[in-house]
Amino acid sequence: MAETIVELKNVNIYQSGNLILQDVNIDINKGEFVYLVGKTGTGKSSLLKTLYGDIPLTEGSAQVVGFDLKEMDWKKVPYLRRNLGVVFQDFQLLTDRTVNDNLKFVLRATGWKDGKLMDEKIADVLDKVGLKSKGFKMPFEMSGGEQQRVDVARALLNSPKLILADEPTGNLDPETSDEIMQLLFHISRDFGTTIIMATHDYIVINKFPARMLKTEKGKVIDNATIATI
Repeated sequence: MAETIVELKNVNIYQSGNLILQDVNIDINKGEFVYLVGKTGTGKSSLLKTLYGDIPLTEGSAQVVGFDLKEMDWKKVPYLRRNLGVVFQDFQLLTDRTVNDNLKFVLRATGWKDGKLMDEKIADVLDKVGLKSKGFKMPFEMSGGEQQRVDVARALLNSPKLILADEPTGNLDPETSDEIMQLLFHISRDFGTTIIMATHDYIVINKFPARMLKTEKGKVIDNATIATI
C-alpha cells in the first residue's frame, strides 16, 4: 500500500482571522509530483504555510510526513521542518559564503555535528543535482539555474519525504526551467520524494504534466485540468 505523506481532512485555513480555504481534503502519496495552481490571492501560499507549520491548524485534521499539524507548537515545528525541504523562487542563498558553506550552515542548524558526515552529505546532494565540482563557488559566480540547483540540493540535505517548491522556475529562462523541472521529476521518481510545486507557469505544466491541485473561491479542487484554469 502506498505511504501517505500529506493527508488533510475537512481542513479550514485562516490567515489573520480570515477564512482563506474551506473544507480542504487532500491525500498525497510517497513519490507523487503535484502542482499547486491558482490565481494570486486564492490561498496557494496559505496552504503551503500550513503544511510547513507557519500557519497553525485550528479546524480539521492534517498529517504531514507523520506529524499531526493540530498538535504543532513552536517547539515541534523545527522537527516537522527537518523532514521537509523547501525550494524558494529567489534561492535565498547566503551570499557571503561558498555553496559548501551554505549547505553546512543548514546542516549545523538542523543538528548535525560530525564534520566528515556533513562533508559526505554535501557531496552527495551536490552530485544529485549535477553540481559535483561546484561546492567551492560563491553564489554570485553561478548562473540562476545553478543557484536554483543549490537551492534544491539544500532542500535534500535531511533526506526529506516531502519537498515544497514555491515557484521554483519563476525567475528562470525557459531552457533553465526545463532543466530544473527534469531535476525535480528525477528526484520524485528516483528517490521517492513527494513534491508539491506551486506555479503560475502553464508552459511548464503542459511540458511536464502531473496531478494538479487548484485554489479557487475558497476551495481546493483536486485533479484540475489546464482547461479549467
